[in-house]
Amino acid sequence: MLDLQRLRALHAVSVHGSVGAAAVALGYTSSAVSQQIAKLERETRTVLLERAGRGVRLTDEARQLVATAGELLAIVERAETELEERRGVPAGRLTVAAFPSAARGLLPPVLADLARRHPGLDARLTEIDPHLSVGLVAKGAVDLAVAHDWDIAPLPAPEGVEHAAIGEDLCDLLVPVGHRLAGRSGVQRSELGGERWVCQPPGRVCHDWLLRTLRAAGHEPEVVHQAEENPTLVALVAAGLGVALIPRLGRGPLPEGVVEVPLDPVPVRRLYALWRKGAARRPAIAETVRTLREHWPEVAAPRHR
Repeated sequence: MLDLQRLRALHAVSVHGSVGAAAVALGYTSSAVSQQIAKLERETRTVLLERAGRGVRLTDEARQLVATAGELLAIVERAETELEERRGVPAGRLTVAAFPSAARGLLPPVLADLARRHPGLDARLTEIDPHLSVGLVAKGAVDLAVAHDWDIAPLPAPEGVEHAAIGEDLCDLLVPVGHRLAGRSGVQRSELGGERWVCQPPGRVCHDWLLRTLRAAGHEPEVVHQAEENPTLVALVAAGLGVALIPRLGRGPLPEGVVEVPLDPVPVRRLYALWRKGAARRPAIAETVRTLREHWPEVAAPRHR
């Protein structure tokens, strides 16, 4: 009989693309995942992973087994959901994924609150790129994700994935002290021409928003520095190397040398919780969404200067 945990390990490698990423998602070591798959290969007398450069790829037999594993894991999830629903108490493991600023600015108090209120609930956080959220939920790689969108890029809603709004995260223009716009009570987007920008790399929603917004205002943005993390962007602004558009969530206090200037109208990104339709009845899902909404005003209200 095939071992479910070994099938789960193979399924995770398929979803996340590598043994290392699968280990992070499952909360194991890479060695433990490799051992699980090696045992599964012996059980099935089949080669499941092949070397591909520095990584691995699934064989045709492995992909067929992954499809079956997905069906089995969905059945297990339904059974666990029904049991938890009957008990009416959040319990069991709940895997949560969130983009970096939400993982830093929102999830710590939420997870601490859940642990205090529901000792039988084992909620575990994984930080991920925001554009991966919906796919990971749809594939069953995580139970719940916190994702965001902007007006130019609405959140995709594939079949089988439900979502609920958490709140709106306002964004500000950050400029160095002494900048021509420092000290202003508000700045129109039409006034942003000729600036040197620091922002996230192409393909990120923030980058796309910046380009589309400034081009709509008649300006071609000059992006001089790119970085993934907002704290790095803030540091570049503090060094006088450019200006940036940074959301407030998870930003923290601004360092000396950086001034926050509101844009008019204020850019907004919307935060959502996402989960699979089959898990919608889980008390753990409902309680986590409720707690996210409960804590949102606390983390969204402050203006960190």
